[in-house]
Amino acid sequence: MQHGPITKYRPVPHVVLKDRTWPDKTHTRAPVWCSVDLRDGNQALAIPMNVEEKLEYFALLTRLGFKEIEVGFPSASEIEFAFIRRLIDENRIPDGVWIQVLTQAREHLIRRTFESLRGAKHAIVHLYNSTSALQRKITFGDATRQQIKDIAVNGTKLVKELSQGLEAAGTRVRFEYSPESFTDTETDYALEVCEAVMDVWQPTEREPIILNLPATVEYFTPNVHADQIEWFGRELKNHGRRAKTLISLHTHNDRGTGIAATELALLAGADRVEGTLFGNGERTGNLDIVTVALNLYTQGIDPGLDFSNLPAVRATYERLTRMEVPARWQYAGDLVFTAFSGSHQDAIKKGMDRRRTAHSKPFDHWEVPYLPIDPQDIGRTYEAIIRINSQSGKGGVAYVLQTEFGLDLPKTMHPEIGLAVNATADKLARELTPSEIKNLFDEMFLRVTKPLALVNYDVHADHASHHQFNLVARVEWDGLPREIRGAGNGPINAFVQAMNSQGWKNFRVLDYRSHAIGVGSATDSAAYVLIERESDRVKFWGCGIDTNIEQAGLLALISAFNRAREKQ
Repeated sequence: MQHGPITKYRPVPHVVLKDRTWPDKTHTRAPVWCSVDLRDGNQALAIPMNVEEKLEYFALLTRLGFKEIEVGFPSASEIEFAFIRRLIDENRIPDGVWIQVLTQAREHLIRRTFESLRGAKHAIVHLYNSTSALQRKITFGDATRQQIKDIAVNGTKLVKELSQGLEAAGTRVRFEYSPESFTDTETDYALEVCEAVMDVWQPTEREPIILNLPATVEYFTPNVHADQIEWFGRELKNHGRRAKTLISLHTHNDRGTGIAATELALLAGADRVEGTLFGNGERTGNLDIVTVALNLYTQGIDPGLDFSNLPAVRATYERLTRMEVPARWQYAGDLVFTAFSGSHQDAIKKGMDRRRTAHSKPFDHWEVPYLPIDPQDIGRTYEAIIRINSQSGKGGVAYVLQTEFGLDLPKTMHPEIGLAVNATADKLARELTPSEIKNLFDEMFLRVTKPLALVNYDVHADHASHHQFNLVARVEWDGLPREIRGAGNGPINAFVQAMNSQGWKNFRVLDYRSHAIGVGSATDSAAYVLIERESDRVKFWGCGIDTNIEQAGLLALISAFNRAREKQ
């Protein structure tokens, strides 16, 4: 890399637009979406899709709700041509869906393109030619502005002529023109070329032309792209042409800001967006339509596309394209709803708990920290929201135990199990699975059976007093059988008195809680008992699980007692 003053690269000129209005606007509706997966996306694959794969992908796009789909470059190869013929001849195009075909502004390519469309009900013919100064210089050998404009005009004339014949045969034809590399073209010249094309096509307000203004290579920051789009739309309006035009966006991601550029350009007045699922495309990719659509959704705007089963969409995409969606990719990645950080986990757990305890309805306002969208809205589940490693916190561990195993631990119990799980994850230098976390919990709270273990017990109310319970328990003390007796105002209190009669009691009970695990009459119950050791006032939680809530409470008391003895 060059250091100091950089002479190899220079800033790209941008539009001077001092009275821009887009920064004060907000999104209020979804744009017209056009998928270019089957053309732009397909040409970027190491192994392009075959016809059968493209047919399946097309069916996926229509199920998602796309009404405009660029199905290929039919003059480029026989596979492209054959695919389009299959769509038409086998009636695979749903009513209301427009197929779009791309062609360069060259006569033989345009004619071959129209051959592919015979019998289609609705077709968009997408004509393009490169207009940027760099393309004029390098690709077209120092071609003049007039020469490049003539290519666009002559191509449009032929498209118009052939469209009339296609429409006479029953096909509705719309026209799209792209000044390729628009963002790298002098903006006034791009407007000049587009208006020359419009002069030929003669669009109307009922049948507007689509002017696609592609960021074929992303050179600018997103705000500059928005300025270009606002300037362009303003000039069309000044010339009385804006109402006859749909301004379309086609951003790439060379600078990593294709999504932002699209969102700002929509604020600047664009009507339509071309892109692909998960951003597949040349170099760093096309615009990811999934992300922009769901970004709108999280702002309360119906995107008009159905991503309610996004995992299934991703699975089909990955199988057909042989591409992989990265783990951290927006909305669809494996880890985008996963928190490892302790503070994040704690906040998420509190948000989820509050939503659950408040008995929120599915469409109540979504308010969960760190989760801008409800994962269930796009077919994701809550189970993977919190995963545990050495960076995780007590709240995250508690969340996993609650969501995976139904254990709603008292809040003051969280730190102890959290620290133990973190220490184990740190020692193993990896993430812990839910089953490993549960096993560690069991070792700490459920499998502590020394010195005291419960074998069985009997308890009954004292007939002389409805508030007195008598208990006889068969236990093991350091492995030896014993029978102990006690009376109290409940089974746990009676057991404490029985322990006291043996000289074992060196604590006082501070807290007792219980809950069912699951629903139904045959479910387990979990009980939690907190005791304080009298000698040093150190507190210990215990847990017991049993189908009998009464016995679960006794097991929790014994668990706490044994843990206190173990840590003397």
